[in-house]
Amino acid sequence: MDLDAFRWLLTDDGAQLLARARQVADRPALAQQAELRRHATPERVAAALTQAGLRQRAVAKFGDDAARLWFTSDGLEQATRRRVADHRAARLRAFGAGTLLDLGCGIGGDLMAAARVGVTAAGVDLDPLRVAVAQANLAALGLPGAVVVADAADVDPAPFDVVFVDPARRGARGRTFSPDDWTPPWPLVASLLERDACAKLAPGIPHDLVPDGVEAEWVSDDGEVKEAALWSGRLATCARRATVISGGGLATLTEDDDPGAPVVPLGRYLHEPDGAVIRAGLVTAVAARLDGGLLDEHIAYVTTDSPDATPFSRAYAVQEVLPYREKALRTALRERGIGRLTIKKRGVDVVPEQLRRRLDLRGDAEATIVLTRIAGEGACVLVEPLAR
Repeated sequence: MDLDAFRWLLTDDGAQLLARARQVADRPALAQQAELRRHATPERVAAALTQAGLRQRAVAKFGDDAARLWFTSDGLEQATRRRVADHRAARLRAFGAGTLLDLGCGIGGDLMAAARVGVTAAGVDLDPLRVAVAQANLAALGLPGAVVVADAADVDPAPFDVVFVDPARRGARGRTFSPDDWTPPWPLVASLLERDACAKLAPGIPHDLVPDGVEAEWVSDDGEVKEAALWSGRLATCARRATVISGGGLATLTEDDDPGAPVVPLGRYLHEPDGAVIRAGLVTAVAARLDGGLLDEHIAYVTTDSPDATPFSRAYAVQEVLPYREKALRTALRERGIGRLTIKKRGVDVVPEQLRRRLDLRGDAEATIVLTRIAGEGACVLVEPLAR
């Protein structure tokens, strides 16, 4: 979709075509196009169908607002989920930020979150189409904010209380893992982190890339790690933080909550820490909170004799220890009539899909096994997930 096609979608005629696209969404693709081409050119029909499809995909990130918002394919992919953006905006508001500069604002997800909590936000982006989409999204929700086309390197952040930067991690060849290939590149991001700022980065960011004095917060939403946010200046309150967001609310851990934990024998329960906890290096904080220990000092599994729950991990009841060697394991699973098997693994060289095929199980029962190391030795544990 180009800028002209998007601007046409914002007109009354564009709105009517988009409404028709929603009405025929359940029909085959050729039937959709045939119906809509009675009302508009092929280029405008393509833009309307693309936008209707993006709005359906966007529900997972933006909820009910998705039906009113505007998207590009790459903009939706990079956009922050609503609950994660709202958490960040709440931190900004708690800090007392009155103004925010969003460098690389994309389609405006974080701009909208900031505006919802009363922070005056301005966004810049290199792409005129994304800028137009961000402007339209603020207008669609009746939120204040300014968005302009500009290079982040050319914008003076001094007038703003806080700078937020979300570097694009895609180039001409697709996703890039080199910080120097980001837009803006890492040196500019690092220079912004010398003031009150927040940078949204991929969760796989190496710990040694985090500058001294900067807080690294790994955030998960419904069990999926979404980002690492770096908070600097007066916004930094610790070194490492894990924040877990779910339908039940939000919980957070820092290194101040981590007294350490011992390696202990396998107990009656096994706990799988949330990915944000693992990324933040706070597995022993979860073990301490549960009054438990680690199965192995290098493995992110916690074991306890109590079923106590925590939002920072998933709990499983230990049924029994099964043979670790494949042939003996196959025999043990077949004896128990297990035909459907969930394989979880950590710290062992196993590809679950390949192992499942080799086991060639048949039966009516369903089970979960955990393949890991206990005190340095390979182990297979039959477990039953506990209700959350």
